Amino acid sequence: MQSNLTGYLDVAQVTLYAFWIFFACLIFYLRREDKREGYPLQYEDGGRGRGTGFPTWPGFKKYRLRHGQTATLPNWKNDRRDAAVTPMAPWPGSPYVPTGNPMLDGVGAASYADREDIPELTMDDIPAIVPLRADTTITLEERDPDPRGMPVIGADGEVGGIVREVWVDRAEMLIRYLEVEAAGASGRHVLVPMTMVRITMRWREGRVLVQSILGRQFADAPVLANPDQVTKLEEDKIVGYFGGGNLYATASRQEPLL
Repeated sequence: MQSNLTGYLDVAQVTLYAFWIFFACLIFYLRREDKREGYPLQYEDGGRGRGTGFPTWPGFKKYRLRHGQTATLPNWKNDRRDAAVTPMAPWPGSPYVPTGNPMLDGVGAASYADREDIPELTMDDIPAIVPLRADTTITLEERDPDPRGMPVIGADGEVGGIVREVWVDRAEMLIRYLEVEAAGASGRHVLVPMTMVRITMRWREGRVLVQSILGRQFADAPVLANPDQVTKLEEDKIVGYFGGGNLYATASRQEPLL
């Protein structure tokens, strides 16, 4: 018996069928991969759902890090369970609102990721971000203003402290933080992200302006466990605090513009 397969199939039709099969497999693959984050589902009361629907989630994924360690994701053990927030309304999916001081509690716009409590390293396995006093081979450009000794002014025009040191990134060769001794809290030094300050010079006198928080709020900024070292977790808390001040520093900032 002679086959008539070639009588109704041609190259264009075979190509079309192959494309359909490929596209179906691609959708199946992408639908599984997008379940790596957020699955299994989490309920409002903190419980976890068992079902993931079709297709099932692909399971845990392992990453080999540069020093031989292995990271497994998703990693639920690092989820923050103590966030000081509460649902705005009783129905599921309601937005959360802070229950205390959001800048100190690290929630909302001031939230931070629960990163490793170790410093960021360079390719030479040394801390990347250090104060100038810890690396005398790095100096500031002579044509730029040296912020050390300058007063730090908050959004309310009040002095929040005095710049005592500059922290640089040895991997990128740029300034990351200014170390500020908080006003009214002698000996309390906090880091202010360089991206959130503006240095102004007037009659050879410089000032460091910070619009995200008020002068009195510098004393409440996160402090370092090691005065000459900043960890990834501490960096996230610092940036979260100063970034969150754009919304939470004053009550008026939390109100609608119109």
